[in-house]
Amino acid sequence: MKWKRQEFWKGAVWKVLQITRMHFRWDWLCLGVLIISSVTAEVENEETLDADVEVEDFDKQSQEADVDIDKSSLEVVYQTPKPTGEVYFTETFDGVLAGWVLSKTKKEDTDDNIAKYDGRWEVEELKENTVPGDRGLVLKSVAKHHAISAMLTKAFIFDNKPLIVQYEVNFQEGIDCGGAYIKLLSSSDDLNLEYFFDKTPYTIMFGPDKCGEDYKLHFIFRHKNPKTGEYDEKHAKRPDIDLKKFYLDKKTHLYTLVLKPDDTFEMLIDQSVVSKGSLLEDMVPPVNPPKEIEDPNDKKPDGWDERPKIPDPDAVKPDDWDEDEPSKIEDPDAVKPEGWLDDEPQYVSDPNAKKPKDWDEEMDGEWEAPQIPNPKCETAPGCGHWVRPMKNNPNYKGKWKAPMIDNPNYQGIWSPRKILNPDYFEDLHPFKMTTVNAIGLELWSMTSDIYFDNFIICSEKEVADRWAADGWGLKKLVASANEPGMFSQLVTAAEDHPWLWVLYILTLALPVGLGVLFCWPAKKTDEDIDFKKPDISKPITKGELKPEREELEDDEIELEEEKENEGTAEDEDEGESGEDIDDDDKEEENEVADGSQEEGDKSNKSGSEDEMKEADEGTGSGDGRLKSVRKRRVRKD
Repeated sequence: MKWKRQEFWKGAVWKVLQITRMHFRWDWLCLGVLIISSVTAEVENEETLDADVEVEDFDKQSQEADVDIDKSSLEVVYQTPKPTGEVYFTETFDGVLAGWVLSKTKKEDTDDNIAKYDGRWEVEELKENTVPGDRGLVLKSVAKHHAISAMLTKAFIFDNKPLIVQYEVNFQEGIDCGGAYIKLLSSSDDLNLEYFFDKTPYTIMFGPDKCGEDYKLHFIFRHKNPKTGEYDEKHAKRPDIDLKKFYLDKKTHLYTLVLKPDDTFEMLIDQSVVSKGSLLEDMVPPVNPPKEIEDPNDKKPDGWDERPKIPDPDAVKPDDWDEDEPSKIEDPDAVKPEGWLDDEPQYVSDPNAKKPKDWDEEMDGEWEAPQIPNPKCETAPGCGHWVRPMKNNPNYKGKWKAPMIDNPNYQGIWSPRKILNPDYFEDLHPFKMTTVNAIGLELWSMTSDIYFDNFIICSEKEVADRWAADGWGLKKLVASANEPGMFSQLVTAAEDHPWLWVLYILTLALPVGLGVLFCWPAKKTDEDIDFKKPDISKPITKGELKPEREELEDDEIELEEEKENEGTAEDEDEGESGEDIDDDDKEEENEVADGSQEEGDKSNKSGSEDEMKEADEGTGSGDGRLKSVRKRRVRKD
């Protein structure tokens, strides 16, 4: 009776697994749909609410911006930014262009026709993403020198306060070759802004510059040599990030330089640090020269031997070494392929070619049809004179050379001796630069409409951030509101990076694949069939079952009878539904039965009918529990 309990529990477990598997599939499908819906809703929510969040931030900072979100554009009420703390210079270009002086001089060492600083400047609004009322200084001329400058409200002295320089730039037409950097002019008694040109002494130069495919962000300061009094330019190392997008996206970007009294610096674009370092360690050339230098008067001795290896002077060429042997020889075993066309040339004249009508034999010579590959050679192994192929010469050794040995006279690589640097000095605080009292733009550009706005020079980060929020922040807000939808942005990104198309296709195919995977009806496996299908074997009579039942204890008999009743009801249901089972299923059930039911039906049909009758009579005698033993489950071998 043990096998009955095992088969019963196998059937129950199989049903539970099927139900669990079905629920598991639907749970995963629902979860995937929820995730996709949530992400889509979140993206749409961010697009619609992003502007509101930024407006709230600007209201908290300036309380001067009134933002109204419409269907297609963002309208703002612009008010000229005002500094909230101590500043050394500010300029918004919203009013009269006062205090700015155009240069009237010429550039030295340049042709006279382009030497004059006659480039034109205008004060106007942005072409795109315009903020009504917000104007800036625009470079208008192409292939001309431009120079304009203004005095600071208060000179900046490099003492114990940081220097913060900040302004906005927009390359409205992109940029081919040109700069948008500024110069902080050194304080001097003879400074005349009308004669501001490229040789005018400056303390700091900072800002973007581009020519060809070289995208730069300059930070240069002129350091005074304490020994000689001369000035040398010190260049900050190039940022590690790609600056290309800031030059080509036609958006307004915020450039910030921060110099601190601890001799460190930071360069920021759009309030994100793109480069930082130390004035002592990250400038080229270094601020402080080396303590020792190579002696320029020292020379390498004539007998100095720098060869670590030399040919062995005692080596002798072997007698059998033949230097005349060629590296390649004809293969003597090669055989001309069958079908080789010796009399056919590899190229023949094109029979379809015709002499051009304008061909002049006196000028062009005798016309000849162009050569084409011989069509007869296409099906043959080759055409023309057959030549044996070449192979490596096994006797080839090449020119004999003596083996190399360690040089007993090796003295190492010679280098001049070190001496103390007569020009050595040590400036521990290069932050203490020359005082600044003016700002200027001295530029050459092959592209017009470079937009400058909202200059500020101060010492407090909070003042610069508030200034940026009231000016650049509104421009960024308007540009974000006018940006194309997500689909257009994805297409634009894929045009720049074609590999993104693969990512897009996989992203779209993923939910479709999940839907097909979890919704398509799964094919039943052989293991499932083994658990599910009963074995239709010959019935067990009451007489055959009686000895086994006597061996069970009373409590086991009661339990077995309850399970047999449940199994009988299940078998009857399967019998009623058996008519709907396909012939293929019936054949598979007959194959997995214990013994060949098919052969039994063919060879001893009458015996099976007698056994079924005997089983029915036993069942009709009142012991209904014997129905459950007519069938038993088996596994496939």
